[in-house]
Amino acid sequence: MNRRRALQCLAAVVSLSLAAGAVAHQGKEAVTRVLFNPRTGNIEVMHRFLIHDAEHAVREIFGADADLLGSESSRAQFAEYVGQRFRLADQDGQSLALSSVGHEIDGKYLWIYAETPSPAHLTALNVTHNALRDLWPAQSNLVTVERGDENRSALFAGGTNSVTLVLAND
Repeated sequence: MNRRRALQCLAAVVSLSLAAGAVAHQGKEAVTRVLFNPRTGNIEVMHRFLIHDAEHAVREIFGADADLLGSESSRAQFAEYVGQRFRLADQDGQSLALSSVGHEIDGKYLWIYAETPSPAHLTALNVTHNALRDLWPAQSNLVTVERGDENRSALFAGGTNSVTLVLAND
Protein backbone atom coordinates (compact mmCIF):
# COMPACT_ATOMS: atom_id res chain seq x y z
CA MET A 1 0.00 0.00 0.00
CA ASN A 2 2.83 2.42 0.80
CA ARG A 3 4.44 1.79 -2.56
CA ARG A 4 1.17 2.50 -4.37
CA ARG A 5 0.72 5.71 -2.40
CA ALA A 6 4.31 6.77 -3.18
CA LEU A 7 3.73 6.18 -6.90
CA GLN A 8 0.52 8.21 -6.76
CA CYS A 9 2.35 11.08 -5.06
CA LEU A 10 5.16 10.89 -7.60
CA ALA A 11 2.64 10.94 -10.47
CA ALA A 12 0.91 13.96 -8.93
CA VAL A 13 4.20 15.84 -8.54
CA VAL A 14 5.20 15.11 -12.14
CA SER A 15 1.76 16.17 -13.41
CA LEU A 16 1.88 19.41 -11.43
CA SER A 17 5.41 20.13 -12.65
CA LEU A 18 4.41 19.63 -16.28
CA ALA A 19 1.28 21.74 -15.86
CA ALA A 20 3.23 24.51 -14.12
CA GLY A 21 5.78 24.55 -16.94
CA ALA A 22 3.03 24.81 -19.54
CA VAL A 23 1.25 27.57 -17.67
CA ALA A 24 4.50 29.44 -16.99
CA HIS A 25 5.37 29.46 -20.67
CA GLN A 26 1.98 30.83 -21.63
CA GLY A 27 2.88 34.13 -19.93
CA LYS A 28 4.95 35.53 -22.80
CA GLU A 29 7.24 38.38 -21.80
CA ALA A 30 10.25 40.34 -22.95
CA VAL A 31 12.54 42.64 -21.00
CA THR A 32 14.17 45.79 -22.36
CA ARG A 33 16.84 47.86 -20.65
CA VAL A 34 17.33 51.47 -21.74
CA LEU A 35 20.63 52.77 -20.38
CA PHE A 36 21.97 56.31 -20.55
CA ASN A 37 25.70 55.74 -20.97
CA PRO A 38 27.58 58.81 -19.70
CA ARG A 39 30.86 57.57 -21.18
CA THR A 40 29.56 57.47 -24.77
CA GLY A 41 26.76 60.03 -24.47
CA ASN A 42 24.40 57.50 -26.02
CA ILE A 43 21.14 55.91 -24.99
CA GLU A 44 21.70 52.16 -25.29
CA VAL A 45 18.77 49.78 -25.78
CA MET A 46 19.02 46.07 -24.97
CA HIS A 47 16.00 43.86 -25.74
CA ARG A 48 15.91 40.33 -24.31
CA PHE A 49 13.48 37.77 -25.77
CA LEU A 50 13.13 34.11 -24.95
CA ILE A 51 14.43 32.12 -27.92
CA HIS A 52 11.36 29.90 -27.77
CA ASP A 53 8.99 32.86 -28.14
CA ALA A 54 11.08 34.55 -30.82
CA GLU A 55 11.35 31.30 -32.81
CA HIS A 56 7.57 30.91 -32.84
CA ALA A 57 7.20 34.56 -33.79
CA VAL A 58 9.58 34.45 -36.78
CA ARG A 59 7.75 31.44 -38.20
CA GLU A 60 4.42 33.16 -37.78
CA ILE A 61 5.64 36.49 -39.19
CA PHE A 62 8.08 35.38 -41.90
CA GLY A 63 6.86 31.86 -42.73
CA ALA A 64 7.58 28.26 -41.84
CA ASP A 65 11.09 28.36 -43.35
CA ALA A 66 12.28 31.09 -40.96
CA ASP A 67 14.93 29.70 -38.61
CA LEU A 68 16.03 31.95 -35.78
CA LEU A 69 18.66 29.56 -34.46
CA GLY A 70 20.18 28.57 -37.78
CA SER A 71 19.83 31.69 -39.89
CA GLU A 72 21.50 35.06 -39.45
CA SER A 73 18.98 36.40 -41.95
CA SER A 74 16.03 35.34 -39.75
CA ARG A 75 17.67 36.94 -36.70
CA ALA A 76 18.22 40.16 -38.64
CA GLN A 77 14.58 40.13 -39.81
CA PHE A 78 13.37 39.66 -36.25
CA ALA A 79 15.64 42.48 -35.03
CA GLU A 80 14.17 44.75 -37.71
CA TYR A 81 10.65 43.71 -36.70
CA VAL A 82 11.42 44.65 -33.07
CA GLY A 83 12.96 47.95 -34.19
CA GLN A 84 9.76 48.84 -36.02
CA ARG A 85 7.68 48.24 -32.87
CA PHE A 86 9.91 49.94 -30.31
CA ARG A 87 10.10 53.71 -30.19
CA LEU A 88 11.69 56.36 -27.99
CA ALA A 89 10.72 60.04 -28.15
CA ASP A 90 11.64 63.12 -26.13
CA GLN A 91 9.33 65.27 -24.01
CA ASP A 92 8.22 67.15 -27.16
CA GLY A 93 7.29 63.95 -29.00
CA GLN A 94 10.35 64.08 -31.27
CA SER A 95 11.37 60.55 -32.19
CA LEU A 96 14.89 59.49 -31.24
CA ALA A 97 16.29 57.58 -34.22
CA LEU A 98 17.68 54.28 -33.01
CA SER A 99 20.53 52.65 -34.91
CA SER A 100 20.91 48.88 -34.82
CA VAL A 101 24.06 47.72 -33.05
CA GLY A 102 23.47 44.00 -33.52
CA HIS A 103 21.94 40.90 -32.02
CA GLU A 104 23.11 37.65 -30.49
CA ILE A 105 21.90 34.42 -29.00
CA ASP A 106 23.00 33.88 -25.42
CA GLY A 107 21.72 30.68 -23.87
CA LYS A 108 17.93 30.69 -23.97
CA TYR A 109 17.74 34.37 -24.94
CA LEU A 110 17.93 36.43 -28.08
CA TRP A 111 19.40 39.87 -27.45
CA ILE A 112 18.82 42.81 -29.79
CA TYR A 113 20.86 45.99 -29.38
CA ALA A 114 20.32 49.57 -30.58
CA GLU A 115 21.51 53.04 -29.63
CA THR A 116 20.96 56.74 -30.25
CA PRO A 117 22.74 59.91 -29.13
CA SER A 118 21.27 61.24 -25.90
CA PRO A 119 19.66 64.64 -26.53
CA ALA A 120 20.59 67.54 -24.28
CA HIS A 121 17.99 68.62 -21.70
CA LEU A 122 15.92 65.44 -21.90
CA THR A 123 13.25 65.73 -19.19
CA ALA A 124 10.96 62.89 -20.25
CA LEU A 125 11.14 59.79 -22.38
CA ASN A 126 8.10 58.53 -24.25
CA VAL A 127 8.41 54.78 -24.81
CA THR A 128 6.40 52.50 -27.09
CA HIS A 129 7.06 48.76 -27.10
CA ASN A 130 4.66 46.61 -29.08
CA ALA A 131 6.95 43.79 -30.22
CA LEU A 132 5.08 40.47 -30.20
CA ARG A 133 1.97 42.16 -28.83
CA ASP A 134 0.52 42.17 -32.34
CA LEU A 135 0.85 38.36 -32.33
CA TRP A 136 -0.09 37.46 -28.79
CA PRO A 137 -2.49 39.50 -26.64
CA ALA A 138 -0.94 38.01 -23.49
CA GLN A 139 2.54 39.31 -24.41
CA SER A 140 3.97 41.76 -21.89
CA ASN A 141 7.07 43.87 -22.38
CA LEU A 142 8.85 45.35 -19.39
CA VAL A 143 11.05 48.37 -20.07
CA THR A 144 13.50 49.71 -17.48
CA VAL A 145 15.13 53.09 -18.04
CA GLU A 146 18.36 53.77 -16.16
CA ARG A 147 19.95 57.22 -16.05
CA GLY A 148 22.53 57.78 -13.34
CA ASP A 149 21.04 56.69 -10.03
CA GLU A 150 17.53 56.96 -11.44
CA ASN A 151 15.51 53.93 -12.50
CA ARG A 152 12.05 54.06 -14.08
CA SER A 153 10.01 51.14 -15.39
CA ALA A 154 7.02 50.68 -17.64
CA LEU A 155 5.02 47.54 -18.33
CA PHE A 156 3.42 47.19 -21.74
CA ALA A 157 0.52 44.77 -21.37
CA GLY A 158 -3.16 44.81 -22.19
CA GLY A 159 -4.08 48.16 -23.72
CA THR A 160 -0.87 50.01 -22.80
CA ASN A 161 0.80 51.19 -26.00
CA SER A 162 2.85 54.19 -24.93
CA VAL A 163 4.21 55.44 -21.60
CA THR A 164 5.90 58.72 -20.75
CA LEU A 165 8.55 58.49 -18.02
CA VAL A 166 9.51 61.78 -16.39
CA LEU A 167 13.26 62.00 -15.80
CA ALA A 168 15.11 63.95 -13.16
CA ASN A 169 17.32 66.79 -14.33
CA ASP A 170 20.85 65.77 -15.38
